[in-house]
Amino acid sequence: MSAPGTTLLVVEDDPEIRSLVVEMMRREGYTVEEAEDAGGMDAVLARCRPDLMILDLMLPGEDGLSICRRIRARDSMPILMLTAKSDEIDRVLGLEMGADDYLVKPFGPRELLARVRAILRRGQGGAVSPPSRRFSFDAFVVDLDARQLNREDGRDVALTTAEFDLLACFVQRPRRVLTRDQILEWTHGRSADPFDRTVDMLVSRLRKKLDGVSPGAELITTVRNGGYLFVAPVKSVS
Repeated sequence: MSAPGTTLLVVEDDPEIRSLVVEMMRREGYTVEEAEDAGGMDAVLARCRPDLMILDLMLPGEDGLSICRRIRARDSMPILMLTAKSDEIDRVLGLEMGADDYLVKPFGPRELLARVRAILRRGQGGAVSPPSRRFSFDAFVVDLDARQLNREDGRDVALTTAEFDLLACFVQRPRRVLTRDQILEWTHGRSADPFDRTVDMLVSRLRKKLDGVSPGAELITTVRNGGYLFVAPVKSVS
């Protein structure tokens, strides 16, 4: 079920698809804003901050990849990208730009709703966050309950929903080789897609952000034919 007061923004230039998605989400109890292009999206964002954006890849003018990159430069709002293309490169680029998930057209209404609910649930800390637990590692302190990552000096490190889910997965299983399938299952659950590059792109993004704070720490290593290993010692913080 939808959470009271949850707002979605649907950015889609096809009026028929946009109308179907908007009406379905409103029937499910969500507050829904809509836009047909980047200009309309900016107008909506100027007056409200949605809890999740459903963003079409192919838009007139500024496309979805450019929009995603621009949003990610200033906001960690979850983004579900829609694409009519099935090419792997488009999905990879979307994830590299910061999308939390993707869905290829044509899609079923139930699948779209399930993806939206899964992303929102992860954003609220339902899938991987143990209650009231804080941990320290290297130059960071992470609060899995509040879903916050901070430097030791208290400054915030901005992570997307998917990036935080990945970090939480690593922090709860340090110094243990995790396969891509395990990471997908623990971070996405039943909505996991056997598209390995999803994990690879998220690991790359998380590495860059951690390295930006702690250069040379190499907190996440790649294990050939194995998966990924979070090498930093993790300590519980009261």
